[in-house]
Amino acid sequence: MKRAIPVLVLSVVGLIPVWRYEASTGSTSTTVTEPASTSSAGTSSAGSTFTGTTVHTEKGDVQVQVTYDGDRITAVKFLKQPDHPQTTAAVPTLIAETLEAQSADIDTVSGATITSDGYRESLQAAIDAQASAASASPSASASAAASQTVSGSTVNTEKGDVQVEVTFEGDAITAVRMLKQPDHPQTTAAVPTLIAETLEAQSADIDTVSGATITSDGYRESLQAAIDAKGA
Repeated sequence: MKRAIPVLVLSVVGLIPVWRYEASTGSTSTTVTEPASTSSAGTSSAGSTFTGTTVHTEKGDVQVQVTYDGDRITAVKFLKQPDHPQTTAAVPTLIAETLEAQSADIDTVSGATITSDGYRESLQAAIDAQASAASASPSASASAAASQTVSGSTVNTEKGDVQVEVTFEGDAITAVRMLKQPDHPQTTAAVPTLIAETLEAQSADIDTVSGATITSDGYRESLQAAIDAKGA
């Protein structure tokens, strides 16, 4: 009698991933960042963010937010986008092209022309905002760095203390202010002359004001200390 040989049948079930687009809403945020390996600072989204204008299209509003690391775009985020499957499908492509082009000069995504146009417009507004901020910031910093106010030492004279404060723009003396001066009419009369001569000479090499020799000497000493301190 033949023996029955049990046969084990294995059923292999293939797991097939199904891609499904979900319609987005005005409050949905879609973000794609530049890979860390290609970011100028090695991070994906560190830096300043700038929001573009809201662009109204017949499909719905489009608005983007751009993140910069220095002058490089490292991430783009959709703040508003049309509630449409073609928009959802187009978003990753639009952002990927932006990260590659580093500008709004990118192609229209087929099937999402309206969204592409709105995206470019909002993106350009964010880029313009970053450019304006970048151009304003160095000017302000340079101006602050160029302007410097330095106080000279207090010089004790037999008429009273003398101390001046000097303002520089770069290396030029643009203003001198008396912080301390003798309480004497001749000193009061001499101060404008001393300051005017300083602004003209751009140094402490100025003449003594007649009738205010002691104040003039104290003024020059305090002025020179301020000039020396600025150069230190």
